[in-house]
Amino acid sequence: MFFKEEMIHQTETIAAIATAMNNSGIGIIRISGEDAFSVIRKIFRPAKEKDMDTVASHTVHYGTIMDGERIVDEVLVLIMRAPHTYTREDTVEIDCHGGMYVLNKTLELVLKNGARAAEPGEFTKRAFLNGRIDLSQAEAVIDVINAENDFALKSAMTQLKGSVSEKVRKERALLLSQIAYIEAALDDPEHIEMEGYGSTLLPILSECREDIRQLLENADDGRIMKEGIRTVILGKPNVGKSSLLNALLGQERAIVTDIAGTTRDALEESLRIHDVTLNVIDTAGIRNTEDVIEKIGVDKAKEYAKEADLIVFVVDTSRPLDEDDYEILQIIRDKKVIALFNKQDLAVAADLKTLKEELGQIPVIETSIVENTGLDQFVSTVREMFYKKEINFNDQVYITNARQKSALAAAEDALTKAMDSINMGMSEDFFTIDMMEAYTQLGLLIGETVEDDLADEIFSRFCMGK
Repeated sequence: MFFKEEMIHQTETIAAIATAMNNSGIGIIRISGEDAFSVIRKIFRPAKEKDMDTVASHTVHYGTIMDGERIVDEVLVLIMRAPHTYTREDTVEIDCHGGMYVLNKTLELVLKNGARAAEPGEFTKRAFLNGRIDLSQAEAVIDVINAENDFALKSAMTQLKGSVSEKVRKERALLLSQIAYIEAALDDPEHIEMEGYGSTLLPILSECREDIRQLLENADDGRIMKEGIRTVILGKPNVGKSSLLNALLGQERAIVTDIAGTTRDALEESLRIHDVTLNVIDTAGIRNTEDVIEKIGVDKAKEYAKEADLIVFVVDTSRPLDEDDYEILQIIRDKKVIALFNKQDLAVAADLKTLKEELGQIPVIETSIVENTGLDQFVSTVREMFYKKEINFNDQVYITNARQKSALAAAEDALTKAMDSINMGMSEDFFTIDMMEAYTQLGLLIGETVEDDLADEIFSRFCMGK
């Protein structure tokens, strides 16, 4: 485990291509480290003679990249001096033409002249190690890159600005001040009074725990914003499940036939409708079957339903309700569900009054997927169900990943134990241990202390050059 306060200064200079490798108009090579200016001086010939070691920070210089006396590319070079850079190290960015060959040739020259190839995420890792950002902000960087909708982008940008860090640091400071007071009192009982201190401390810990619980309560919302809504389509065979998926995608992705049991395995697709991202799973029709393969598909459909954020229950209103429909009603109890009464273009044969009574408060939308009716209402209902109000990202803090959620849950548990110790009248030595555990877990969330392997695993998810 390392502590950020004990970081050894990074001495190696690193470099990587920081733009997509797709023969675009412009490509950028980023160099960071104490030898960054030395490297660029060896390969860059400015159009106007100047000393690249002494030019002002955050200035752009036109010239050519040279391989000996051979011109490799005509470029712009951006000089940025520490500590006012992304990594808080001396940094150079070379704006090249975006062809693959010229980018790789320029990077090859950079590496020959004093830099080494950066690992994935190493620039952001250095920003973290050098104290420019904490671990939650570093994770927000990749969330910004991977954002697939407006909610995800706003949430990531809010976390990047330090919304989570600010909240966590406040709770840690509160806990530390109380721990310090108790330790001081234990060391000097003659001058620091502890009589009845537990009753004073209890509401402080209760408020801290409540703040943590609010973050935990928002964690699933944060995950949905970031990853999208896990949406499982359920229904008996031939009700229009695959047709619904195709209609949402706008293409013939799933096979649609009149033969019952066509869909035997789950089909997964991610799609964005306006500002809502749905990760849709089309499942096998639920029914009693003797077909071994189809039965496996039915069992998988039931398992997917257990993990779903949203279940879309598709009903064929042109057929009478049967035991398969009622089995699905049991599966979707206590889940977020939207019921689609499909095939409204045909004569109604189902007992819809009874079904609506069984569904209770579950929203019902009448659709005819073949005639493309009701889908707009479906999308607006999804949005209303998951984003009932305009989210104010300036005020609300959202936890967006499992690592952060786990640290918060551990901190909450430690505070509960500390409060239990106070209520049982135990000595201060007991509840300070749990208070210190809560303090440590919150520190793990923002990376004040972090295992080497965990840090490496987090930053390995980044793209090269970031």
